Amino acid sequence: MDPETQSMKLTFNIHGGDFTHAGQPSSEVKKVLKQLGIDGKTIKGIVIALYEAEVNVVAHAWKGTVEVEIDESKITIIVRDEGPGIPDIELAMQAGYSTASKKVREMGFGAGMGLPNMKKNTDELIIESEVDKGTTVKMINYFL
Repeated sequence: MDPETQSMKLTFNIHGGDFTHAGQPSSEVKKVLKQLGIDGKTIKGIVIALYEAEVNVVAHAWKGTVEVEIDESKITIIVRDEGPGIPDIELAMQAGYSTASKKVREMGFGAGMGLPNMKKNTDELIIESEVDKGTTVKMINYFL
């Protein structure tokens, strides 16, 4: 951790359509949180939420970034993508609602549980989206 700010920052790039590398940011974050001694249950929720966000970028957007900031009390994750955006966030938050392509569904993704799982596994979830521009998801988890 940075001794001056007492926080650690990590950044990752995500490429649309690259399902082979989906999960790398969440795996790296998991390793860091384990090294910091964060409890397993908290880590599990964070990793689930981040993985869901990564898969959403891979499945729906052209590209994206993951910015992670960890301090003594919390982890803040911001996932930004350049893509089609979400026209109706409230509808997209409903379990089972999906706009995933047939190809994505055939690969075993796109069941419509991404955003609901993110909400379930974060303490705070903020989603902002602009059609034909992209989506920003901010997730905060507090350490016990």
